[in-house]
Amino acid sequence: MSTSPLSHFDRHGQAQMVDVTAKAETHRHATASGSISMRPETLALIVEGSARKGDVLAVARIAAIQGAKRTSELIPLCHPIAVTRITVDFEIDGEANSVACKARVETFGRTGVEMEALSAVSIALLTIYDMCKAADRGMRLEGVRLLEKDGGRSGYWQQEG
Repeated sequence: MSTSPLSHFDRHGQAQMVDVTAKAETHRHATASGSISMRPETLALIVEGSARKGDVLAVARIAAIQGAKRTSELIPLCHPIAVTRITVDFEIDGEANSVACKARVETFGRTGVEMEALSAVSIALLTIYDMCKAADRGMRLEGVRLLEKDGGRSGYWQQEG
């Protein structure tokens, strides 16, 4: 058994995939969020749907879903998870010249989906950057974080503040 508080290391300090064999299968979900800020002109391209590469938010939504489903291919010690539901929502903030993204991922399994929710948000924001970089290379991804998670032995957790 590992004596490290970091479960991805064995007692010898070697990286390991966490053994979830004995964990109970439960309904698990996680919600993450983040935003991308940009120049007002760039936000206008997104809102008006006039970006050269097409409907930025539609493509970012599909990218987020794909990113969540492929998290275990990107994060070396993540388990492949049979995701049962992914929702991705965007909110335009005209005053802050930003687009916020919130993703919720669900599964019925032995391990949580926090990494999948965080991946979904990150990939959505990176897709927005990619689609708009010709107009604005100074965009900033900000505040990517886990908002809440539930399920499994550790139960419910929510970001404070």
